[in-house]
Amino acid sequence: MKNNMNEDSKTTVQSPWKENSIAELPVARITSFGAFLDGGTGNSSDDILLHNGQQTSPVNEGDIVKVFLYHDPRHRLTASMRLPKLNIGEVGYTEVMLTTRFGAFVDVGTERGIFLPFSEMIEPVQKGQKIWIKLYQDKTGRLAVTTYVDDEMKALSRPCSGIKEGDTIKGTIYNKTDQGAFMITRERWIGFLHKSDFPNILKLGQELSGRVTFIRKDGNVNISLRPTKEKAMDGDMETLISFMEKHEGILPYNDKSDPILIKMNLGMSKAAFKRALGHLLKEQKIIINEGEIKLK
Repeated sequence: MKNNMNEDSKTTVQSPWKENSIAELPVARITSFGAFLDGGTGNSSDDILLHNGQQTSPVNEGDIVKVFLYHDPRHRLTASMRLPKLNIGEVGYTEVMLTTRFGAFVDVGTERGIFLPFSEMIEPVQKGQKIWIKLYQDKTGRLAVTTYVDDEMKALSRPCSGIKEGDTIKGTIYNKTDQGAFMITRERWIGFLHKSDFPNILKLGQELSGRVTFIRKDGNVNISLRPTKEKAMDGDMETLISFMEKHEGILPYNDKSDPILIKMNLGMSKAAFKRALGHLLKEQKIIINEGEIKLK
């Protein structure tokens, strides 16, 4: 019986608070370097420091203070009155602070970055990259973020207005699929870019300008990053002329050349190559003689 009583007296109460969480705690005492918040264990050694430098307004003993909890370099639970700029469930456009082998940490305005697990990444992210994220609370009660924000973007978006096909709009990428990428503008319009309509790889959060190619009934738009056929052809013609100028005025390809070789060496499709050749010939800038193409 005596042994049982000794064991009970040594039982410690585990702190109910976790790092990367929001808590409302009473101020237990004030010191010269900060306030100690009641850790909830009944043991003053478990009280949580709210350093003077982490206070956004003065606090007094007995006050209830809303704080963000995190671990300091010594792995001690510490408090800050700098709270996330987002509420749970809200989306924001923010910067990746660092990456680890477990995921990444992003800046939401708290003293420490909030964890972005690999499982919540549409694709890998890099330090310094700006991305769209949603703040949520995981099963353990800790704050975390996800890049899966498609439903939230649809909910806050609105139909486009005052634009027409051919106009240019600006936005940032918030989602990518096998079919292409989705962007949202400052006006909260949603644009879809089919994978055939952007020449290079796009990253989450990337800012870009695109040409409206179609306005849908729901008010969303289709976007292309490719120039119009007229502008593209002008560029292709310049490419062919530049290539010939660097190769003694001769173009070693013709309409019977392998499309792969044309794409590899000239950066255009065979159809675009033939269109550009036809216009150069029409403008009398080249000569075709027995299959050989030369600058005039």
